[in-house]
Amino acid sequence: MLGLGRHLLYSTRDYHDEVTWWYFLIPVSYAFGIFPTAQLVAGLLGHDPTEEGSGNPGASNVYRVAGAKAGILVLAGDLMKGFTPALVCYFIDGRFLGLLAGVTAMLGHIYPVTRGFSGGKGVATLGGVGIALYPLVAIIAFVIWFPIMKLFRKASIGSLVLIGIFPIGVLISSSGSLREFFVSLGASLIVLSRHSKNIQRLISGDEQAID
Repeated sequence: MLGLGRHLLYSTRDYHDEVTWWYFLIPVSYAFGIFPTAQLVAGLLGHDPTEEGSGNPGASNVYRVAGAKAGILVLAGDLMKGFTPALVCYFIDGRFLGLLAGVTAMLGHIYPVTRGFSGGKGVATLGGVGIALYPLVAIIAFVIWFPIMKLFRKASIGSLVLIGIFPIGVLISSSGSLREFFVSLGASLIVLSRHSKNIQRLISGDEQAID
């Protein structure tokens, strides 16, 4: 009985420590996602991506309105917004916390409280999470994505391909972890919902290409 009591005590402490980390790290991850990469980079070049092009503060729109270098910088920044909290939390308490932190950063990017919960579409930030936690999935996704982008020259098509691959890749690489699968599926569905207008334009043939 004494041994069982000690086991329960240590288990309770471990659970309390884990929950304490979560309470601290999840808000920090959201704050990471809020960082306005697109507005900062494009603003330095005299552009406002929320008022120009498609109006989306993301890498592809910055590419269109401010040039390739600016677009690449925004892409790198948005990738890091997901990559950094996911990797840090992975080393603190494993891959599931890393996934939660990365997806929370993605939510900060999509729904930033500082900009009236109106942000980007989350593809690059979620991609950063994939690179940090599921590198093989990220490599396979890139190998599939690259020729599709070269063929169609439409960022939205590439994005739809990536978010389709992500939850399936997570399920396989996590050896069937349902909690990781459902979190990744939920994240992908949120990103998909942010592409509803793009899907409508793809159907009507009005979607912009990347030159």
